[in-house]
Amino acid sequence: MVERVRVAVAGAGNNTSALVQGIAFYRQTGSLSGIRRPMIDGLGVGDIDFVAAFAISEQKIGKDLTEAIFMPPNNFPRLDCDLPKANVSVSRGLVDAAEVNRVAAALAGAEVLLYSAPSGRPETARAYAEAACEAGVAFINTTSDAIARDPIWMTRFEAAGLPLLGDDLASQFGTSVVHNTLLRLLEERGVTLVSSYQVNLGGTEDFRNLVENPNTKKQSKLNALTAADKVQLAPLGYLSHLKSQKVAHLNIEAQGWGGTAVSLDVKLKVHDPSGAAGVNIDLIRIAASALRGGRGGYPVEASSLLKSPPGTAI
Repeated sequence: MVERVRVAVAGAGNNTSALVQGIAFYRQTGSLSGIRRPMIDGLGVGDIDFVAAFAISEQKIGKDLTEAIFMPPNNFPRLDCDLPKANVSVSRGLVDAAEVNRVAAALAGAEVLLYSAPSGRPETARAYAEAACEAGVAFINTTSDAIARDPIWMTRFEAAGLPLLGDDLASQFGTSVVHNTLLRLLEERGVTLVSSYQVNLGGTEDFRNLVENPNTKKQSKLNALTAADKVQLAPLGYLSHLKSQKVAHLNIEAQGWGGTAVSLDVKLKVHDPSGAAGVNIDLIRIAASALRGGRGGYPVEASSLLKSPPGTAI
């Protein structure tokens, strides 16, 4: 019988809610709906146990993880499944490097630390990476803050024999994936791109935070796009009534045979945390497999799941 992956999670927001609930859903139903890879190196989507959790919200600290994920401002809906207690109490998280040793000690027994806090907090991201390195666990950076793209961090994790995965999720079926697929399709079919843009609106706390701290996210989204020099990204928009849903609008203007006009407009509406969970479940299993196989540094099989893997712009 396969040994379940022992996961610690930094951040008890919507993305964590979708992941925790989804694992319970798949264990109970056996469904394969919405799953990209049912098995990765012998690990199924239900082969995950949460052993530690961290958050900075006073409302969430001290709560069982399965209670904390429903506390405001979280707004991802409840999935249709029973959710047994995780028996993991949410601990106070980091905001800087002051308490790295405390968090590293709390990671004892974990194999993977999933950093799932909001983007735009580079000091916090680096502090959790330090804690993971100190504790000897694999680190997954789901945010657009540069960790895996930073050669210094990558060298440290390689030297320690620990996997480092990042940066920034390419959502399972999100704006960047759809937009880039369309741009590549134009190129493959010999249609000449003239201009393109995307607009993203959402109602999660991560969207609200990114409206205030957009810099790293903009570059990361450009990293994920073909012909990024001809693509414009409108500032992210936070609309609370959208809750966990994201609405994206894409436009492509191009030229076909003889310079004739080609114009395409697409609207995409998804639950943003679901798109994150559908990728995180694969990243966790890839990280655990690499750790158990003694492969430190960056596992190249994670590249398709990330917007800004090592080597892309910061």
